[in-house]
Amino acid sequence: MLESDLNIFLRVGVSLVLSGILGWERESAGKAAGLRTHILVGVASTLFIVIGELMAVSFRSYGDHVRFDAANLIGAIVTGISFLGAGIIVFKRDKSEVRGLTTAAGILMTSAIGMLIGLERYVLAIGSTVIVFLVLRAVQYLEPSIAKAPESSRSSKDN
Repeated sequence: MLESDLNIFLRVGVSLVLSGILGWERESAGKAAGLRTHILVGVASTLFIVIGELMAVSFRSYGDHVRFDAANLIGAIVTGISFLGAGIIVFKRDKSEVRGLTTAAGILMTSAIGMLIGLERYVLAIGSTVIVFLVLRAVQYLEPSIAKAPESSRSSKDN
C-alpha cells in the first residue's frame, strides 16, 4: 500500500513540474490562467486518472457484472476542463476579436499531459510538454510574418 501511494505521489510530483512549466510560460506572457491554474489542472487530471485506476481495481472484487469504463472517465475530465477553458474565452463583437483561445487550449493540453502522467506515460508527457512549450514560445515569433503575408495568398489559403 505504501509503495503504491509513493508511486502516486511521484506521479503528482511529475505532474506538478510539467504543468508548472506550462503555467510559468502562460504567467510570463501575462495570461489570466497562469502557474497556479495550470498546476491545479495538471495535478487534478493526474489524480482523476489514478482514482479511476484505483476504482477499476476495487470493482474487480464485485465480479464481471460491475464494470468501470475508463473512456467515460477521460470524457468527464475533458468536459470539465473544457468548461473551465470556455470561461477564459472572451469574444468582443464590436472589435471582432477573440481572446483566451490559446490559454484555454493550453489548459486542455495541460490536462492531457496530467492524464498521461496518471497513466505513467512519462516520456510521452515530457515530450508533449516540450512541444507545447515550444509552440507557445516559438510560434509567437512566426505569427507576425504570417500576418504580413500578401492578402491574395491568405485568401486563397482560407478557402
